[in-house]
Amino acid sequence: MTVTIPWLGVLVAFVVAFVANFLWFGPRTMFPIWWRALGHTDGEQLENGDGMAKVFGLTVVGLLVQVLTMSWILQACAALYDQEVTVGTGLLVGALVGAGIAAAASLGHRLFSGQGLKVWAIEVGGDILGLTLIGGVLSFWL
Repeated sequence: MTVTIPWLGVLVAFVVAFVANFLWFGPRTMFPIWWRALGHTDGEQLENGDGMAKVFGLTVVGLLVQVLTMSWILQACAALYDQEVTVGTGLLVGALVGAGIAAAASLGHRLFSGQGLKVWAIEVGGDILGLTLIGGVLSFWL
């Protein structure tokens, strides 16, 4: 199996997932609910000792890794089943990776840190959405 990197597809999938996650955690969508679930008040500002440039920079790197990994997973699935990757396949594999790996892996972290199921559900909801869209978008280039 030869793995190729469809750079245009990676770029488009990255942008689509970034925008979807931006909307998911927007000030009028999930952010206020998530913020309160973490125990913060509405007027309290987000503070991060690492600086927001570092936070967003590493978020961008993490999303790029997700897109590249999903590209490889979809290509591996196509080779394994000797079929082309369709939009439906891309969406399904993305959703399964999001729910079956990303969400399941983070569940224990959220519960042991005392953040609870609500915080977990909001965070992984964005992950599942992003990975589902990544899979769907990449299917056009694979």
